[in-house]
Amino acid sequence: MFSFIGRRLLVAIPTLLLVVTLAFFMMRAAPGGPFDMDRKLSPEIERNVMAKYGMNRPLLAQYGAYLAGVARGDLGPSLKYKDKSVLQILKENYLISVRLGLSAIALAGLIGVSLGVLAALRQNRAVDYGVMTVAILGVCIPTFVTAPLLVLAFASKLGWLPSAGWNDGALVNMVLPVTVLALPQIAIITRLTRAGMVEVLHSNYVRTARAKGLPEHRIVTRHALRAAILPLVSYLGPACAGLITGSLVVERIFNLPGLGKFFVTSALQRDYTVVMGMVIVYAGLILVLNLIADLLYAVLDPRIRLA
Repeated sequence: MFSFIGRRLLVAIPTLLLVVTLAFFMMRAAPGGPFDMDRKLSPEIERNVMAKYGMNRPLLAQYGAYLAGVARGDLGPSLKYKDKSVLQILKENYLISVRLGLSAIALAGLIGVSLGVLAALRQNRAVDYGVMTVAILGVCIPTFVTAPLLVLAFASKLGWLPSAGWNDGALVNMVLPVTVLALPQIAIITRLTRAGMVEVLHSNYVRTARAKGLPEHRIVTRHALRAAILPLVSYLGPACAGLITGSLVVERIFNLPGLGKFFVTSALQRDYTVVMGMVIVYAGLILVLNLIADLLYAVLDPRIRLA
């Protein structure tokens, strides 16, 4: 197993380097610059500002200097937030996105797996059709539609929940954004779990367990479910990374100071270093969580051997 982890980490380094390289040159190729939206600077002041951030150097020299900084753990200063480094911005705001993301994925996993198992056990019946219809709607309707609808219903009309704001992570402020984040994941997890359960319930070893007289609940929980959630484990790696780093739409709609909101704002302002920092965090999370998913896959399926 340790050799497998070592090989994956060796592959992760060039992958991360490729992501950083593409993001770096694509950001520089985009029209505009980080200081174009400010008031018009005199040519002398603009030259001094560009020299301060090393942006007057050739592009390849900037790229090399940035890679050297990343290798030292320095993601550079923000170009728009005065006296703040990228690491400071990440440290100040990542907990909000992590809390929202983990809450959403936990809620989605609990509800999605339960609905998927229920639909599989009632295959081709009214319950199955009803669950799958709701799941399809959950996949098709985007978050920028469900978020305003839920705000209109539960905040504006009923007044049960606040429409926006963080309020130090109060439960009432988390209900709507977590629900909006979880809904599409519930739909996807339901479909994956249902498909896996239907296949496993028709397998030979489940028929053997039933022939031996084992209770149905034991067959489902101890034999079928373990094999049925294998496709779900592979999906949860990138899904968790996306939720933990923050949903761009949800954090903007609910005015939450998480990583997603900073990513959008920084991209619009051409704050190159902050955007690059977010890209590195997101890519690193995907690589790590995919590795964890592969390890869990091997734990759940004894046929898999990690050499």
